[in-house]
Amino acid sequence: MFSDKNSFKDAYLEKFAEIKGKPIEEGTLWDKYHTLVVLLKEEISLCRAFTNYAENRPSKQVYYFSMEFLIGKLLHNYLINIGIQDIVAEGLGELNIDLRDLLAQESDAGLGNGGLGRLAACFLDSMAFLGIAGHGNGIRYKYGLFEQKIVNGYQTEVADHWLKNGYPWEVRKPDKAIVVKYKGNVRAENLKGRLVFHHENYEPVLAVPYDIPIFSYENPFLINNLRLWSAEPLSSELDLALFNQGNFTQALSYKSEVEAISYILYPEDSNLAGRELRLKQEYFFVAAGLGAIVRSYKKSHGSLKDFSQGVSIHINDTHPALCIPELIRILLDEEGMDWEESWNITVDAISYTNHTVMPEALEKWPLDLFKNLLPRITMIIEEIDRRFKEKLLRRFFNSEELFESTPIIKEGQIYMANLAMIGSHSVNGVAKLHTEILKKHVFKDFHRIFGYKFTNLTNGVNHRRFLLTANPALSELITEAIGPGWKTNAAQLAKLHAFREDSSFLDQLAQVKYQNKVRLAEMIQEEQGVLIDPHSLYDVHVKRIHAYKRQLLNVLKIMELYNRLLIDPEAVQGGYTFIFGGKAAPGYHYAKSIIKLIHSVAEKVNKNPGIQDKLKVIFMENFNVSLAERIYPAADLSEQISTAGKEASGTGNMKFMMNGALTLGTLDGANVEIREAVGDDHIFIFGLTADEVLTSNRNRTYKSWDEYHTNPRLRQILEQLHSHHFMENAQEFRAIYDSLLLYNDEFYVLKDFESYIRTFEEAAARYELPKKWLQSSLHNIAESGIFSSDRTIREYAHQVWRVRCRRIE
Repeated sequence: MFSDKNSFKDAYLEKFAEIKGKPIEEGTLWDKYHTLVVLLKEEISLCRAFTNYAENRPSKQVYYFSMEFLIGKLLHNYLINIGIQDIVAEGLGELNIDLRDLLAQESDAGLGNGGLGRLAACFLDSMAFLGIAGHGNGIRYKYGLFEQKIVNGYQTEVADHWLKNGYPWEVRKPDKAIVVKYKGNVRAENLKGRLVFHHENYEPVLAVPYDIPIFSYENPFLINNLRLWSAEPLSSELDLALFNQGNFTQALSYKSEVEAISYILYPEDSNLAGRELRLKQEYFFVAAGLGAIVRSYKKSHGSLKDFSQGVSIHINDTHPALCIPELIRILLDEEGMDWEESWNITVDAISYTNHTVMPEALEKWPLDLFKNLLPRITMIIEEIDRRFKEKLLRRFFNSEELFESTPIIKEGQIYMANLAMIGSHSVNGVAKLHTEILKKHVFKDFHRIFGYKFTNLTNGVNHRRFLLTANPALSELITEAIGPGWKTNAAQLAKLHAFREDSSFLDQLAQVKYQNKVRLAEMIQEEQGVLIDPHSLYDVHVKRIHAYKRQLLNVLKIMELYNRLLIDPEAVQGGYTFIFGGKAAPGYHYAKSIIKLIHSVAEKVNKNPGIQDKLKVIFMENFNVSLAERIYPAADLSEQISTAGKEASGTGNMKFMMNGALTLGTLDGANVEIREAVGDDHIFIFGLTADEVLTSNRNRTYKSWDEYHTNPRLRQILEQLHSHHFMENAQEFRAIYDSLLLYNDEFYVLKDFESYIRTFEEAAARYELPKKWLQSSLHNIAESGIFSSDRTIREYAHQVWRVRCRRIE
């Protein structure tokens, strides 16, 4: 791309003059950042032009449909992937430009919220790295989810203006737009003995694609694509007559209503309008994505007869489950195929990943809403459901349980997970425990019918993003010790076991961790004015705020430690810094109360001069990918404490592990496999198992009041929750108190409390033995290779998509 800094400087200065039309000395930081991105993007496009030749293109394309793609910032990552970071930094330096200043200009793309979106981004990277033609398909959210602001300890949401300066990585392609149709009516016509359906009087929306290049590490094989769809009016013409009559709102309402489809991620759905908008979003990117895929496939193949041989459609959770009826609609109504052929092609092309084990979280929609918004799609879903029931009756004629649990449509609702189960050829969980729970409990009846469809594909994360890029000092130390091969083959991290007794290496490992902790401490002091000790144990809990993820359990632990210290300042050995981060859904008031509680405890703890050296509590505002890349390298202890059986997998646990943090967690999700990898000596496990939780729920044996009455320390903490101890308003945390006692502690916070405290104390004691802690930290890094998304994608390619990885290590 650029052979040396001089060739880069020449190209950069030429590009700056071309697109900015002024001397570089007059350019703003944004001008200089924008120029660098445009230059890199054009170089990447030249590589893409080569890979797009037919002889270079893989024979089968994978399309990954997801509501979220949490890609974070791209510039730093791409400079490392291309291998020109040093050349660019030196070249810019000679132009009196600091690369770090340009990196700071980039905003995190507002395209996701948490693990679902980060997983999708990791998968795109690994597909490109492995030479799989794998493309993302999602929505270009104008305002993302929201930007979290903390005001007096309360979460407030403001619009995330991540596109305010534009997004130079994307390319708008209006010539490839697709018309998406809502509402209207369906007219049936008999043509030569065949029923043909016409969707009429519909409301059209133009889906305009924006493409972002996906360029992985040292990738000579392939540049993939993330296609994001933006909703626009079919006609941009203003209704001038209405406007001139003074009907300004009406004249502009159509445009606003259409554009709202791609405004924000997960609009509030507590009312009918919000639910309709969410359903519009789900159909929008499905219809647009499939329309483009079919158009491209027909252009190169002429017919869709062999569509499933050349295309794999993967649906990431149930949000894109409408791929199933939409593809059938295309094959039936536009291609003139019969039902059986359309059905077989669809099932063979589509695969589904499930991401939840909680039945209440499985997506369902009112049938009436569907009929009004998507009349033809509703007809197809009804036909899928009817035919499925007929086959079920023939095969299991006397099983009422199956008939009750497996229909797509029941009690006036459309069950999207059931649609995904029936209409795909592969259904996978994302951790061994998760998959077993799906097979034995959540979807046990579907497993009885479609046992051959179920498989486990444990999640992975992009180790090049969350270790190589996020933690350069540790990456350099690893490379010096075992060579660079781990960057392309994460399994080579196992070579680090050879340094377990190497005092020099362990000292260097300790120094890397300390410097990362100092860097985070400086950031916290600058932004929050709180001074924390880098020598203290950094206990980190960063993820979406939710009752089952049990941030509350962590807070109760901190309250218990604080109460101890008030009695005896020497009761706690060592110093602890507890770091939280994460967003609560706007309408999730319980989760918002947890955030407020964290801040109330922090206010007490951080301002008590008697214990300042012992405890600090920090909440990191607006947790996102960039912030995560600062936090993971600094963490000592990784909090993965969800109620066993509730977390599908988790991916934060893997990122912490790669950066040398030890896990404190339940046997839930991928924690089970982390424990298998590292052994009991290098992880801290506590609490009920998933089977014990299931048994307790089934038998209703748990009584949270028993924990309250038998544990004085716990009783003191709970009473502090609804007293004036933390807030002048004693009712501020009443909902939390009631959830634990009045509503019997659904997520076993009180039941696991003592086990959690004991296990935390074991971890804290280990931290006081530096060599032993460092050996465990090294052991975790060495065993983390199995959790690379490269491994996960190889499994998807072989077991699900039936495509070949063109990179061979």
